[in-house]
Amino acid sequence: MNPLHTYLDYLRLPYLTENYDPLAKQAAEKKWPYADYLQHLLEGEYQRRQERALERRVRAARFPVLKTLDRFRWDWPTKINEMQVKNLFRLGFVDKKTNVIFVGGCGLGKTHLSVALGYQACQAGHSVLFTTAVDALNNLVAAQAAHRLKAELKKYLSPRVLHLDELGYLPLDKMGADLLFQVISQRYECGSTVITTNKPFKRWPEIFNNDSGITSAILDRLLHGAETVVIEGKSFRMKDQIDPPTPS
Repeated sequence: MNPLHTYLDYLRLPYLTENYDPLAKQAAEKKWPYADYLQHLLEGEYQRRQERALERRVRAARFPVLKTLDRFRWDWPTKINEMQVKNLFRLGFVDKKTNVIFVGGCGLGKTHLSVALGYQACQAGHSVLFTTAVDALNNLVAAQAAHRLKAELKKYLSPRVLHLDELGYLPLDKMGADLLFQVISQRYECGSTVITTNKPFKRWPEIFNNDSGITSAILDRLLHGAETVVIEGKSFRMKDQIDPPTPS
């Protein structure tokens, strides 16, 4: 066995193992300097590791489907600040550890934008977790009953960016509101939270068991330095029912 294979396997350099020989032949044909040959090898290894790291971050994020900004239908909502949304994809809010809230009715692309924003954060090297608000709270309630709340909370506190989808579609009882407050308060100024909701802020007490105190405390932490994107219009998923095609 070629000892070079042994060294490269031990050092876990698979790209170099697979490509050092064909690249050496290419380098000889093109008369590359030794430094250029080494650079090509290391560039290949670096790119492969970056690709695999991105794959791991995307798997860990648990997106329901992958979405990108270039597939968003800007022409459908009757109201959306396109420049504001596109600026969010520069990810300045992640560095500032502030939040993003997408507010609008059903079928307007809030989840699409949230997923696309999370995918952009993954590509930039950030850890991301995507979940619905209901799933997160069900997991936290079950963990509390099993006396492992601290470990479960860590799942929602550790990612650089946490996405809570569909907050407000179902009301929370007092326990749910208290648990969500723990997530929001412990992430405050420690990480970014991206929320999609169908309710404007004045109706948020409806989400939190009509508890004005905990609603104010959550909004106070969420909205400090946050970007709020308001989207208005009719549901894209209902477009055929709203405006059925004319029979031919």
